[in-house]
Amino acid sequence: MTVYLVHNPSKPEATGLCVQAAGILAAAGAQVLLPPELEPQCPLPGARFLPQPQALELAGALVTVGGDGTILHAAKACFALERPLLGINLGRTGFLATCEVDEMQEKLTLLAQGKFGLDPRALLKATVAGDEGHPQTALNDVVIYKGRQVQTIDFDIFCDDILVNHVRSDGVIVATPTGSTAYSLSAGGPILDAHVRGIVVTPICAHSLHSPSIVFAADRRITIRVDSAARDHALLSSDGEQERALQQGGAVQVELLDRCVKLITFNPADQFDAIDKKLRGR
Repeated sequence: MTVYLVHNPSKPEATGLCVQAAGILAAAGAQVLLPPELEPQCPLPGARFLPQPQALELAGALVTVGGDGTILHAAKACFALERPLLGINLGRTGFLATCEVDEMQEKLTLLAQGKFGLDPRALLKATVAGDEGHPQTALNDVVIYKGRQVQTIDFDIFCDDILVNHVRSDGVIVATPTGSTAYSLSAGGPILDAHVRGIVVTPICAHSLHSPSIVFAADRRITIRVDSAARDHALLSSDGEQERALQQGGAVQVELLDRCVKLITFNPADQFDAIDKKLRGR
C-alpha cells in the first residue's frame, strides 16, 4: 500500500502528528509519500517527498491530518482520481474523520495491511446559470446566502423545473446525506443515513413560521433562484470554499453526481458512532 499524507499547517500539532503517522505506516510496511515542505521535519528512511499531483498518481490512499475542512478540501482531489480517503481528526467535531489521534497506531497499521472497508459518499454538482462550463462539487453542501447583508433574501426553490417553495431567509443549504449532519443540521434539517441517495434542502433562518427542510430523491434536479428584486447579490459556496457572487435573478442548479468519494472505514456504523459520541457530547 502506498499512502500519501497531507496535513493542515494552520494547526500547530498537525505537522508532528503527520510525521508520527508516517512512521506508523512505514513500520507497518506502507510506502509513504509526503509534501515537499515536510522533508526537513521527517527524516524517515524510504519516504518520498512529492508535489500533490504526482503523489496522488502514485498513491493507493490519501490520509489527512486535520479537521473535516481538511478532508473536504482533499476530497476534491481524491474524487478526480478515485483515491480512498482517511481522516485523522484534529478538529472540534470531525464527522468525516474515522480515526482519532489515540487510534492512529491501530488504524494506520490496518490501513497499511489493506484491512479496511470503503464507504461511498455522494457528491453534489452546482452549476450557475450562464456559466455552465465551471461547475463546483461538494461533499457536504452547497450554500446560497446573503453574505454580510443585514436583510433577508427571497429565494424560489424548483425541483425538475417545478416551483416547490418560495422562502424569505438568510439563505438556502443544499446538502448531501453526508452534509446533513453539518450546516443543514444546525439550520434545523434532518439527519440522513449517509448511504441514502438523496438531497436535503434547508432554508437558513427563514422569515416564516413554517419553512421545513425537504428531502428530494437522488435523481432530482434542484434549482435555487435569487429573487430579481433583491437589493444586492447573494453568495454561493461549495463546502465553504470557492465563494462567488450571484446577481439578482441568478440561479444555481444542483444535482447529485454519478461518481462518489470513498471514505476509508473500519466500522460499518462509523457515521452513527460519530452522531452518538459527538452530537450527544459523550
